[in-house]
Amino acid sequence: MLAGIAVVFVMTLTSALLVLIMILIWKTHILLVIGYVLLIGSVELMHLSSVLYKFTEGGYLPLAFAAVLMTIMYIWHDASRRKYYYELEHKISPEKLKGITTGKKLARMDGLSIFYSELVQGIPPIFEHYVTNIPAINSVVVFVSIKSLPISKVPAEERFLFRHVEHEELVVFRCVARYGYTDVRNEEEPFEHLLVKRLKEFIGGRFLASHRVVLDDKTGEKVNGGEVGEFEGMQGVEKGVEAIEKAAREGIVHLIGESEVVASKGASLRKRILINYGYNFLKKNLRQTDKVFDIPHKRMVKVGMTYEL
Repeated sequence: MLAGIAVVFVMTLTSALLVLIMILIWKTHILLVIGYVLLIGSVELMHLSSVLYKFTEGGYLPLAFAAVLMTIMYIWHDASRRKYYYELEHKISPEKLKGITTGKKLARMDGLSIFYSELVQGIPPIFEHYVTNIPAINSVVVFVSIKSLPISKVPAEERFLFRHVEHEELVVFRCVARYGYTDVRNEEEPFEHLLVKRLKEFIGGRFLASHRVVLDDKTGEKVNGGEVGEFEGMQGVEKGVEAIEKAAREGIVHLIGESEVVASKGASLRKRILINYGYNFLKKNLRQTDKVFDIPHKRMVKVGMTYEL
């Protein structure tokens, strides 16, 4: 009986959605739609009514479980969406990044910093919080966002997407690491080594793309190519790769941005309960990124910041 209510509800909902598909997508004749509803709908409604007759005798349990799961998913989705839009509105542009790093007396250190965040576009506001409290920065900074895609596997050569952020004094990159739901994340090759390897390939690939454009211009053919910027020419590519290798040899530090979220002052009671209690409780029981990717704890620094949503 417990499984019966859940199964019949799914069947009834599927039939209702099929009616929408018939009307909106298939453009089925209205008489056929009415015939389908009368034939199939009447049978499923009778079946559903007979199952609901035993609702008070334990049939309510599947609905109760579904309500709990839907509540958890709603709380997580709503708070995560608010948090993402907050970061998106307060993200650091390349121009602001130059002002942050040049307007302060920052100590320049050899090495490579991998700064993890959820923001795909732009630089997260937590970086400004870090620089304000710790006036020291490595010569090479890579902002990494790890995203799970709704596909089984992502080819290794397509896993990392890089973009160079123009800066006069620092070497800054944005990176999106993409994984499928069956990809093994604790790989034999450490994540940081694979990241550095793909980053060097990216620098070389930018030169090849721009060089191809020059050759095609001579033949009159137009081919789209990438901008090389700071790493223009083979010598620039060699210097860029050498800078990455030198920074990796000096040491790699993993900076993990951990943002705490609280309801803003004057927020409604519903919003305070949803964010301050519901979302924060779920987050405390979530498996952390550093555990998923086996980030070495000796070289890991967590940077905390509070977002008022």
